[in-house]
Amino acid sequence: MRNLLSLTYEELAAELKAMGQPSFRAGQVFTQLHRGAKIAEMYNLPASLRVWIGERREVCKVERLLTSEDGTRKMLFELEDGARVEGVLMRYHHGATMCLSTQVGCRMGCVFCASTIDGCARNLTCGEMEAMLLEAHALLDEGEERIGNLVLMGSGEPLDNLDEVLKFLRSIHREDGYGMGWRHISLSTCGLLAGLRRFAVEQCPVTLCISLHAPDDALRQRLIPAAKANPLQEILAVCREYIKATGRRVIFEYTLIEGINDAPEQAKALAKLLRGMQAHVNLIALSPVPERNLRRPSQNRVHAFCEALKEAGCSATLRRSLGEEIQGACGQLRRAAASAEEAIETTR
Repeated sequence: MRNLLSLTYEELAAELKAMGQPSFRAGQVFTQLHRGAKIAEMYNLPASLRVWIGERREVCKVERLLTSEDGTRKMLFELEDGARVEGVLMRYHHGATMCLSTQVGCRMGCVFCASTIDGCARNLTCGEMEAMLLEAHALLDEGEERIGNLVLMGSGEPLDNLDEVLKFLRSIHREDGYGMGWRHISLSTCGLLAGLRRFAVEQCPVTLCISLHAPDDALRQRLIPAAKANPLQEILAVCREYIKATGRRVIFEYTLIEGINDAPEQAKALAKLLRGMQAHVNLIALSPVPERNLRRPSQNRVHAFCEALKEAGCSATLRRSLGEEIQGACGQLRRAAASAEEAIETTR
C-alpha cells in the first residue's frame, strides 16, 4: 500500500472512486494534501475520509532542527521505516529555498562530500520527498508565504533515483498541488549518462546543474569515482541537447579544493572546456568535512580563480555558503546527525 503523496492525481482519483467517493473529491483531497493542510483543516471532507487520509499519509517528522546565525535551518527527518536524512532551509533576499535529499545517503563516492561516507541505504520515494518539503514549509516564520525555490542538492544522486524524482517534480509542479514553477527548481547531478540522456527528453525544464569540480577527466575521476563511467565530453554533449530542448542554460558546479583544482591554469582549462555553451559556473569554496583531509583555498585564491574564469570569457559567480557552523552547507549533509552536532542546542 503506497502512501498518498506517492500517488499521482490519476491514481488517487481511481482509489477514491473505488471507495464510492464522488469524482470531485479527488481534486479536493489532492490539493489539500499537496499544500500541506492538516487533517483537522480539511473541513470540506467527511469524517470517514479524513480518517482514511490520516491512515495513508506519509509519516515524516523533524527529529532535530538546528538554526545557524545566518538563519539557515538544518532538519534531520525521520521517515516511516526509521531511516533518517537531512535537508536545509535557506533564506535569501528573494525568499526561502529548500535543499532536498533524494536518497538516504549516496553511493557516488565523491571524496569531498559527507553524504557518501556511509554509502546509500535506499532511494527516497516521491511521497517522502514531498513530505519533507511540506514539513519544511510548516517551519516558515509568520509572514513567509511559501518555500519558493527548491534545489535537489542534498544527500543522494537524483539521476540514480530518476523514476521517483520525476514523479516528485511533476507532482509539485501541478497548479492544483504545490504549484512550483520549473524555473524555481534546480537539479544537481554528477552526470550519470543514462539518466542524463533520459532526463534531457522528459520535459521537466528545471535548472540542470552538473557537479563538475575538475576541468579534465583524469582529475575528475580522482574526485568523483562515478565519473569513470561518465566521460566529460559525453556529458557536455547531452547538456547541449538539454540547452537546445529547453532554452535554459546549464549550471556547472565547481567545488574549490586547496592544491587540487584551484590553480589559475585550471580555471583557464575550465573556461576552454565550456567555451561556446550557454552555461554558467557556480564556484563553491570547500565546506569542511571532519572525515576528509581536504582544505578550503584562501579567499584570495578563490577570487583569483573566479576572475581567471571571467577574463577567459566564462560566466561565473562565487556562491555564498550558508549554514556551515551547523554542518548544513554544500557537501555536509548526511543520512544521520553528525556527532559534532551533539553539542549544538536545538532551538526549535
